[in-house]
Amino acid sequence: SCSRAKDVTMPAKLPVNFFSTRSPVIDLFRGQLDYADHLRQDAEIVLYFFYAPWCGQSIAAREEIEHVASRLSDQVLFVAVNCWWNQGKCRKQKHFFYFPVIHLYHRSFGPIEYKGPMSAVYIEKFVRRVMTPLLYISSRSKLLDFLSNYEPGVLGYFEFNASPQPPGYLTFFMSALHSLKKDYLGTIRFGVITDKRVAEEISLVHSGSVYLHRHVNTSLFFPNDIMNYTAENICKWALENREMLIRWLRPHGGKSLLLNNELKKGPALLIFIPYNPLAEIHTPLDEITKVALEYHNCNKSQVAEPDLQHLGDTDSPAFDSSVPDAHTKLSETFSITKYPCCNTVVLPQWHSISRTHNVCELCINQTLGVKPNTVHVPHCNFLEIEAALDSFYLQEHTFFQVISNTIECSNFLSFYSPFSYYTACCRTVNRHFLSFIGSEKTIFQIPKVEFSSHGKKDNTQHSIPHIEDRDCFIPDLHISGTNITGLSCRTNKTLNLYLLDSNLFWIYAERLGASRSTHLKEFAAIVDLKEEVHYVLDQNQSLVGSTLENFIKNFSILYSPLKRHLVDDPSVHFHEQRVITEVTTSTFHDTVFLSEKNVLLLYYAQWCGFCASLNHIFIQLARLLPPDNFTVARIDLTRNDLPWEFMTDRLPTILFFPHQRKEQSVKFPEDVSINLPNLLKFILHHSSLSSEPCTKECLHKETVLQQGHISHLEREIQKLRSEIIALHQAQDQLEAQLSEARREEHRLQQQKNTLEKQHKTLQLHSEQLQATYDQKNQELLEMAEKLQELADASENLLKENTLLRILVASREGKLQSKDEIKEPLQSEQTLSEDISVSTATATSEEKVVDNTDTIETEHSSGNRTE
Repeated sequence: SCSRAKDVTMPAKLPVNFFSTRSPVIDLFRGQLDYADHLRQDAEIVLYFFYAPWCGQSIAAREEIEHVASRLSDQVLFVAVNCWWNQGKCRKQKHFFYFPVIHLYHRSFGPIEYKGPMSAVYIEKFVRRVMTPLLYISSRSKLLDFLSNYEPGVLGYFEFNASPQPPGYLTFFMSALHSLKKDYLGTIRFGVITDKRVAEEISLVHSGSVYLHRHVNTSLFFPNDIMNYTAENICKWALENREMLIRWLRPHGGKSLLLNNELKKGPALLIFIPYNPLAEIHTPLDEITKVALEYHNCNKSQVAEPDLQHLGDTDSPAFDSSVPDAHTKLSETFSITKYPCCNTVVLPQWHSISRTHNVCELCINQTLGVKPNTVHVPHCNFLEIEAALDSFYLQEHTFFQVISNTIECSNFLSFYSPFSYYTACCRTVNRHFLSFIGSEKTIFQIPKVEFSSHGKKDNTQHSIPHIEDRDCFIPDLHISGTNITGLSCRTNKTLNLYLLDSNLFWIYAERLGASRSTHLKEFAAIVDLKEEVHYVLDQNQSLVGSTLENFIKNFSILYSPLKRHLVDDPSVHFHEQRVITEVTTSTFHDTVFLSEKNVLLLYYAQWCGFCASLNHIFIQLARLLPPDNFTVARIDLTRNDLPWEFMTDRLPTILFFPHQRKEQSVKFPEDVSINLPNLLKFILHHSSLSSEPCTKECLHKETVLQQGHISHLEREIQKLRSEIIALHQAQDQLEAQLSEARREEHRLQQQKNTLEKQHKTLQLHSEQLQATYDQKNQELLEMAEKLQELADASENLLKENTLLRILVASREGKLQSKDEIKEPLQSEQTLSEDISVSTATATSEEKVVDNTDTIETEHSSGNRTE
């Protein structure tokens, strides 16, 4: 009979050295974690490099670790441990989800995991931070350098004169290590001051006090009366109250939500610069820091002045005493108790085919009050703006205009105060043809102003400034010499500033629109995730402070002149002999709007199989139509972006742009089959309509069409309202069902509790019965043992009784034989003796019989008891 062959498993190969034998890194390629811990006991700073020999990231990081070890091996012990060998202790004790993993130990403190880029300069910078977590501030110049850094700083003052280790110093030292453990980027720097005169510069008087420096907001002292003075509390306090003007983004290259979580916070300015963490001077970073300080310096705090002076901003003029006079003059001009708070409102399109919008400037005014002696920089109360917007939208139908080249203003009272009113000035704007490049004026800075009949005229001859444009009316906004001072607090489009190292993450810059052929890897882009747009700074301009300031200001002002950056397909090559024109993002405007031909445009995608089946139809169509009057084109939406008004969510989509009315594009009906006859009818119908000049009858038809659209929208609104009512009713029913379900759940819970109590009672009764059963069983066992002993004793007595009877019978036989042989005298003598003997024997037999009867009686009584 044949037997099944056994599975053959090849054992794993023995591990070999991962690092060279001449490397300063100790390579424990067999995973000897216990020996690594033994080596750590004799070293002050230890770096563990856990790797897997097959891991590509581990192999790539090996050279970086060796480079760092060659520079720091005299101060740091570098140990590499193979954590993949299945027989090693590292594999059995550690369970890593990725490789490589770097852990650092500062004596007994650790592990501090490094999660930054696997680059030698970044690793060395982090190791040096672990080696010296505290910076020694010995002079006023070093203090100024420490405070001027863009990263938040924590300073502790300790007097070393009284004792070698003043109270609280070790706790402060450990808090710096805790900060590195919780924040691998090392964004918080810790420093220690020992000179009392230097400490007094930042109001540190008592030894052991801790100071958190912040550039814009008020700096803080550690609250000893509220929190315990521990390393964890100091670290937690610093992390919660730190001021992040600029954040470094360092994606690890795998799947991560890092960029998504940051971009969801609001518009973001992403700045790519080449960065060397070990360099002492970073000129581009200093420029960016200066811009960030000015941008976030909302109240022009004097706290930030030393930092700005250190960064080279020594030309800022002092606060001018004439500014209050300018404020007073401005307040007299407006004749109100405080500056108006304004916001721009863009009303929706008044019909579906219109490209125009009604834009209104909504402001809050007061009709009564006393002129103040001094007026400070106004701060817009957004609660008031929200109330004004609520009142405005309730009356927005009164502000719709068909076409108007003038500004019409209206005033309406506030719902909350009889002494204040709202002013709305509106005009019609065609967004497609707006061009604000090179101009910072708003659309309301036009001298011709008319007021509608439903409003009251305002005698003010000055246009009311918008929040973003108010710096041109408020003189002291230019005091610091820059036009973005405090801009983050004066606009609703506040930017979050982020830095990325272009040496590591240039691929992200290329995806945002950076050139691949550039030699200087500097790039800046603004990404607005909510609006789904992003803007790119011209790479021909150097990335300096003034360029960034203009970039930020152009984004923040009303109707930003920045041009939205759209992804273009660089792989498209244009051929004059092609029948169908291939359109890209860069050629869309020229091919469609600037062309003097009728344009039929097909939206398609490479993954759309049905789109590919239409190619032969469009080729035939292009050959039939006269090329002098018609252009057949297509655009790939997977490789090109378009303005939002020309986007579609359905593929394929066909749009026709008539020659004389390109802005009134017509969409091919979705319920009509796409074939050559239908396309020809569609094109000829709309091209003939567009070729005729629009007469009064045409305008009347268009007005009727618009009224039809309005009626249709009103019917849709009624339908939506009825659906809302139905949804409210369904919600009430659902709430009733949920309430009934909650009551049923409560009842079931009570039943459950009752059953649990009964179960516990039954369980207790069962335990009592089990105890009684065990007790009775034990008593029966003991009784059985006693009965067994009595049976054994009875059996022994019976045996003895039998032996005695046999003995008596043999004795009697012997006596009878002796009587026959001996003489009569002897017989008598013997007889007398025998009589006496037999008497004694009989007495003993009677005793034995009595004892036997007694034993039998006891035995029988025992049987009855059983």
